[in-house]
This record gives sequence, structure tokens and C-alpha cells, in this order.
Amino acid sequence: MSTQRLYTNDPGETVWAVPASGNARFSWEYDGGRERLLALYQKGKDKQWDGAKRIDWGIEVDPYDPLGTPDEALPLHGTRHWAKLTEQDRGELRRHYSAWNFSQFLHGEQGAMVCAARIVESVPDLDAKFYSATQTMDEARHAEIFGRFLHEKIGMLYPINDSLQGLLGDTLRDSRWDMPYLGMQVLIEGLALAAFGMIRDTTNKPLPKQILAYVMQDEARHVAFGRMALRDYYKQLSDAELREREEFVIEGCYLMRDRLRGVEVLENFGISRRESEELSERSEFLALFRKLLFSRIVPCVKDIGLWGERLQKAYLDMGVFEMGNSNLDLLMSQDEEIAEALDRERFAAEEELRVAEVAEAVAEGADT
Repeated sequence: MSTQRLYTNDPGETVWAVPASGNARFSWEYDGGRERLLALYQKGKDKQWDGAKRIDWGIEVDPYDPLGTPDEALPLHGTRHWAKLTEQDRGELRRHYSAWNFSQFLHGEQGAMVCAARIVESVPDLDAKFYSATQTMDEARHAEIFGRFLHEKIGMLYPINDSLQGLLGDTLRDSRWDMPYLGMQVLIEGLALAAFGMIRDTTNKPLPKQILAYVMQDEARHVAFGRMALRDYYKQLSDAELREREEFVIEGCYLMRDRLRGVEVLENFGISRRESEELSERSEFLALFRKLLFSRIVPCVKDIGLWGERLQKAYLDMGVFEMGNSNLDLLMSQDEEIAEALDRERFAAEEELRVAEVAEAVAEGADT
């Protein structure tokens, strides 16, 4: 089935063409490289996996409650609009919000794939090209998985959010080789990681938990890659060059904050855009969600050396300044551990079932 038939709104042209600028860079230095980055590259090779095999796609999903999200988290809950909804309508609303969230994850992962490929092309160092090549494969796998979940389990997609599309366009149109790192690895992926984590840790549905845990295991490496590369490079930049990048981060963070409202969903339920925005802004859950979402971005920005006065003021304005003290390494190691623990739990249970089936077959044979 064509994806076009599953979109809630017309996404426009099926191909979005972003004019590219900047140089493709080749390196003739094939010996050595940064030890930390080459170790990350080796880990990227070792940790490749097949989404068709590692994830149990046979798990049934209720499209009208795909994530088990409490109704209190929905912006309409407790409003006059909520009171008018039938139980069937409320199920449809859950379906739309899940489709909207996972659609933005899908579009973001395709953007990450394109940005990783752009890094392969433009970054001057061969060790960074090597790692970016493994990340490109990771992002392709993530886009495949999110696309399959939306097609097979929810049966609905939303077009890319304007704010996400704007930041992706700004990132890809910039000719400076470090901007795909900054726009994608730090901002878009940092925010996505926090969103993935909130759903992973609160959903009671096994399939989305598997998908998000395994994707986050990869993304932990990607953010580490961006931090290494940018921390080294930004030490060499002038104050003026650092301020330019801080302005990009400020604008990008406001765009990412605004993309979380999901007003497109409420508009599809007949609520005006203005009221949809007001309802979203009044949501206590969204306020908490926003704050937690920056737990991955703010410490990363601080770590790579972008911490000027204007940037700190912007984070104070957003109410996320204190997130700069979050332990990013601990968060990333926890992402790895959760995925590995989920594997152990799943495959141990499958092995027990297999052993029981074999024992049963042997017993039946003995009786015969």
C-alpha cells in the first residue's frame, strides 16, 4: 500500500529537495586516527543488528491504544472537548497522537540518515568518515523500523512537522561541515533520545518498548560521536565563530520546543489552530515533557564548549538551564544496559519455552 494513502493530511510533494552547498572532502591519510573515535567505529560495526529479526513483529498492537499512554497526558483531557468524545473517539485520539509521535520519529530518522551521509561526504577526517558510515546504516534501520510500525500496527502517518522540517533544512543547507553534527547529533537526536526514553520507560506495550530500547542503544553511540568530534573542533574556533553556532543552537532549541505541541492532531479533531496551541500550552504534562526532553541537549551543548551568555539566558527562558548539570554519560550507559537487559529477558524466556517444547516432545515419544 502506498504511504500516501495513510497520511492524515496531504504531505505535498513526495520528494523534498534541499539544495546542498559545501565541499566534499577526501582524506589521503589512511593510517591512524583518534583512538576514541576508532574505538567507537569498532563498536558501531560490532553492534549492527537486523530489525526484521531482533524485534518480535508478531506481537499484536491495539491501534487505538498503541502505547498505553494515560489519558491525562492528552491535551484534551479534562476540557469541554474531552467530555463530548465517545469512547470510540478517545481511542481514535490515542491512535492519532501515537501516529503523530512515531511519524515525527520516522521523519527525524530519515533526516539523521541524510545528515550522517552528509558528514561522510564533508568531514575532513577519515576516522569520522568511518564512523559516520556505520551511523548512516543505523539510521536507515531506524527509519525502516518506525515506518514498519506505522504501516503495519497503526495504519496512519502524519506529515513532517514544520519546526522539524525547518531545522532539518537549515542544517542541510549550511555549507560548514560541522553543522550536520550540531543540528542532527546534538539537537534533533538529543531531543529524540529524551522522547524515546520517556515512552520506553512509561509504555506497558512490549513492541514499542523493544523498538525504542534498541534504537536508543544505537543513538547513545551517535551522540557520543557528535560530542567527540565537536569538542575537539570547537576548541580551535574563535569567539565569533562559537557565537554563530550558539545562535544556531538557540534558534534550533526554540524550534524543537515548539514542535512538541502536536497541534496538527487537535486540528484534525475540528479544533482551531489557535485553540489547539492554547490547549497544548496549558498542558501540565507537556510542560514536564518539554523540560525532561532537554535533559539530553543542554549537557551536550555545554560539554562541547557552547555555553555563552546568550545561550545560557535562552535556557533560563525555557526553564531548562539546570539540565546542564545532567550526567550525560550515565544516561547513555543506562540506554545500553536497558537494551541488553531486554534482550536477556526476551531470549531467556524463548529458550525456556524451546526447552519445554523439546521436553514435551521427548515425553510424548516415550509414551508412544
